[in-house]
Amino acid sequence: MGRIVTLFARRYLLSRNSLSVINIISKVSIFAVGIPVAAMVILMSVFNGFDNLVKGMYTVFDPDLWVVPAEGKTFSMDEIPAEALHAEGVEGFSFVLEESVLLQYRGRQTTARLRGVDASYDRVVPVRDVVYRGDYELRFGDMEQAVVGQGIAYDLGIRTALFDKLYVYAARRGEYSSLLPVDGYKVDGIFPAGIFSLDAETDRTYVLTTLEFAQNLLDYPNRASAIAVNTGDARQETVRKRLAAELGDEFNVMTRYEQKASMYRIMKLEKLGIFFISLLVLVIASFSIVGSLVMLILDKRPDVRIMFTMGADVKFVRRIFVGEGMLISGIGTAGGLVVGLLFSLVQQYFKLIKIGAPTFVVDAYPVLVRPLDIVAIAFASMIVTWVINELTVRRMIPKSSIRIWNV
Repeated sequence: MGRIVTLFARRYLLSRNSLSVINIISKVSIFAVGIPVAAMVILMSVFNGFDNLVKGMYTVFDPDLWVVPAEGKTFSMDEIPAEALHAEGVEGFSFVLEESVLLQYRGRQTTARLRGVDASYDRVVPVRDVVYRGDYELRFGDMEQAVVGQGIAYDLGIRTALFDKLYVYAARRGEYSSLLPVDGYKVDGIFPAGIFSLDAETDRTYVLTTLEFAQNLLDYPNRASAIAVNTGDARQETVRKRLAAELGDEFNVMTRYEQKASMYRIMKLEKLGIFFISLLVLVIASFSIVGSLVMLILDKRPDVRIMFTMGADVKFVRRIFVGEGMLISGIGTAGGLVVGLLFSLVQQYFKLIKIGAPTFVVDAYPVLVRPLDIVAIAFASMIVTWVINELTVRRMIPKSSIRIWNV
């Protein structure tokens, strides 16, 4: 039965005896389905490219795992058991002390986030890869230095030369006189040795310096606010569970996703939004199949009467025309997938279309094709067109068709 239905549907679509206008409308319907499908593939692939670019940028500054105290801002470094930080899957770790500070350089001021790190930080987080001016050198002999974000360097006019100090002001811990507000701050000077560039938010937020400098300035001797952990090739979730069990309830161990949970959640919602908006365009374009099916059913009324006379039921006749519509949508979907994939793969590997903004982190539109997206687009296209075909055929060929069409 299925082969007979397919034979009828294919013959109606490819028959040269049908009215030329029906053939034209059928071909237009194929293009009407294929173009939105191709657009969906391209849009999803471009979004995947930007998504991968953003995540890659954050992997440069955010460690694989981030360990923070469950209560309070800091913890004693002696509280951390050595066996926990040398557990299986931990490739490296670095103690970090963070606090909000005020920066002053050549009379200019701005707020920032001071991040004091130990000597192994650059082996845990590949921060050296984003230093574009100067060097990632937090200590030069006995002299401590800083690496600042590009946004902060621009606001303060910082130069990576050992001429002027960058003064860091931090709120003094403990009691102080309200009559002398200056006593409420502790200040120390440090020379900027390098400038890093990542993204606008990070560049305008962070200043990196030695852990000892941050501990002395913030009055937190032998204390840290977090531990950055590198898991290497091991699964982050597996190492996270193992490390959390070793450290106990006094510490929270977060993966990179949990560190930026809101950002990743927004990106997922944006991708779903792009998918459903594109799908809505496909739904509207697919209504062109309705006109093609209506005209074909009216043109084939004599054939339908013959099939009813030979004993065919309404369900069989409906399946023929639904199959006709699915052939149109199937060809359109396949063609759209091929065009979209070709365009996306060419851009992914050859980067022909440029952004045209010299200040952007990449010069061409990033594209990344993911097989799961292609499967989802194909499935959604076929479901949408099947529903449209089914409703159209049911409306044109009701259950009483045998009595009405034989009149």
